[in-house]
Amino acid sequence: MSRPFPTTTRRRPAIRTIIVAIVIMILGPLILTGCTRSAEPPALPPAGVYDHDGSGEDSQAVPAPTDGTAGALTRPLREAGWFCAQVRADADSRALWCRIGRRDEADTVHPQVAQFLLDRDDRLAWAWFPYTEQPVNQQDNQVAAAAAPALTAIWPDAGDRARQEIDDFDRDLLTRTGRQSGEIPRTGWRDTHADYSYDGLNGLVVTARDTSVRRWPFGSEHYATTMSSAVDDLLAGGYDCFYPPQQNCNRPQSNGYFRVTLRGDQIVSAQFGIGSLIESGRQRHLLSEEFPHGLTFLTEAVRRPVTERIEQSRRSGTGFTGIVAGTIVIIDARRGSVGKDDLVAYFDIQIGAPLTATLPV
Repeated sequence: MSRPFPTTTRRRPAIRTIIVAIVIMILGPLILTGCTRSAEPPALPPAGVYDHDGSGEDSQAVPAPTDGTAGALTRPLREAGWFCAQVRADADSRALWCRIGRRDEADTVHPQVAQFLLDRDDRLAWAWFPYTEQPVNQQDNQVAAAAAPALTAIWPDAGDRARQEIDDFDRDLLTRTGRQSGEIPRTGWRDTHADYSYDGLNGLVVTARDTSVRRWPFGSEHYATTMSSAVDDLLAGGYDCFYPPQQNCNRPQSNGYFRVTLRGDQIVSAQFGIGSLIESGRQRHLLSEEFPHGLTFLTEAVRRPVTERIEQSRRSGTGFTGIVAGTIVIIDARRGSVGKDDLVAYFDIQIGAPLTATLPV
């Protein structure tokens, strides 16, 4: 039987004005700081990077390399407790994905992500440190805290500049008045390595100046099936799911949810919430109540080991972050009452990583 689970000025001479305007037009990209209105933020994802046929696609996740540029970029994050992996690759590039989950006083997990795209010569081509909602007990800007050491590891002067620009932006934003309705304040700067764009909506986007990648990897066939093949099983499990076009499905009787990111009909990543109710050492909320035929959105190659990892967490009430059978598995656990043989818990689970530069992260 399904049971619901809780979710808890002064005027200046005209000639001087003209001179200042010309200087800004010429030098602006080099000295741009503070709260500014750039014409447009960088496109997410950049135009055309996924408009191609597959070329050597590999969607089997592996731990992030510990050497080369990839190792240098991720080392400061890994040493700070982040999980980092190479989530996909193709003939031209490879995508790295890093994540950390911080808990607040209410035991709510606040995830933060960083994404990197490296070219075939192991050079950083593009990076994104998305804006994240900060726990109330976190004072530092979390985007700056992640980006500065990572960028410094490969470009020694870039990290301090990024931190300073972001700190200046945040301080100016607090004192700024007269912002037009609908305007999103942004700041941008450039150095010899890259162009940088930061705002409170997208976070920090870094576009390298000396390299670019035309075809970005998009594969997920190693671990995921298609949404059209999974939707009937979701309906059978009690989810309200109207696909296409709906990509977010809810299960009201258990506060469950299921949502995916897609490329066409192919599932790229999936997130779902499910509870665990153990009484006298016995699981009373079976996985089959919500997924009658198992996790059919996963390929047969990974379905069993991933399911076993999820069930292990549901029995113990503990979370997990790692790679299972070449598949990214994130399990955030929220535990309720716990006794010797009893357990009430709710789990937010993510399988796979979304495509680089796409939402949600």
